[in-house]
Amino acid sequence: MLRFTFLSLAWRVLAAAIGLLLILNNAAAQNFERRDVTFKSAGLKIVGWLYVPKGLKEGEKRPAIVMAHGWSAVKEMYLDAFAAKFANGGFVVTVFDYRNFGDSEGEPRSHIDPSMQHEDYKNALTWTLLQPMVDPERIGIWGSSYSGAHVIHLAAFDRRVKCAVAQVPLVNAMDNFRRLVRADYFPGTQAWLAGDRMEQYKTGKINYLPVVAEQGKPSALPTQDSYDWFIKTGQTRAPKWENRQTVRSLELALEYNPAANIHLISPTPLMIVVAQNDTLTPTDLAIEAFGSAREPKQLVIIPGGHFDAYVAGFENAATPELNWFKQHLMK
Repeated sequence: MLRFTFLSLAWRVLAAAIGLLLILNNAAAQNFERRDVTFKSAGLKIVGWLYVPKGLKEGEKRPAIVMAHGWSAVKEMYLDAFAAKFANGGFVVTVFDYRNFGDSEGEPRSHIDPSMQHEDYKNALTWTLLQPMVDPERIGIWGSSYSGAHVIHLAAFDRRVKCAVAQVPLVNAMDNFRRLVRADYFPGTQAWLAGDRMEQYKTGKINYLPVVAEQGKPSALPTQDSYDWFIKTGQTRAPKWENRQTVRSLELALEYNPAANIHLISPTPLMIVVAQNDTLTPTDLAIEAFGSAREPKQLVIIPGGHFDAYVAGFENAATPELNWFKQHLMK
């Protein structure tokens, strides 16, 4: 048993090292220019990056992909690796931080409202469509985890979207939450959220909860791999990431069920990438939601857990995603 555990750990370390090496190699082979950009959403300055492939001819228009991160995360947390992959594949790519996060404006800080984030995505789409090198008839959206949920929602209603990729997506927040929190704790959680709403109504006080914490301590994402990934990635790649979110964010999230409208995405092509051993956004829930989507669609199942798509399993996720965008957006 000890030998098996050691070999398993050694393999995961090796896989992570190989994944990181592949990311670095991809970044080194840059065939694009990255620009710092801003645009407006609800009057706020949203900050992002624009990736433009090199060698564009005068008047040439390329397909584009718009991207943002998941729950509380900022663009520096490996979105640059995915954007570089897509830009090297010939796409214009817009990556942005939602309002209240990262370099973008907005108060209260670290507040997650899915409807507001939908608006930021839509305004990022509009801004991208206005860029002179973008073909407005060939635009895709990409999201991971909580932003994977946003992709499912937006693709169902925004017909400007011509192709969608949802990676390890949240599909039904209430079902998801019931997997993460013991049933006998749930009524207490609901009472705590109601108390927070009452306090905020009476006093205006904004209460916060850690995004991740050591096992046994309260947090929004109570899995060990969440704690490991966010703490390490925040320290090494994203110093502006904050390990907190408003308590109200959790209440708003519990009302979110993007899979309810997944059947409306068709005829827009949809890819869902699922991690085989995902305990944060459980594998079976995502596969069940995929079953309700209509054609054209594709399901990709990658090894590992929720966060393996970003490093150790980067190519397992990013390569089929790029191929899906090429299939449906490249002429």
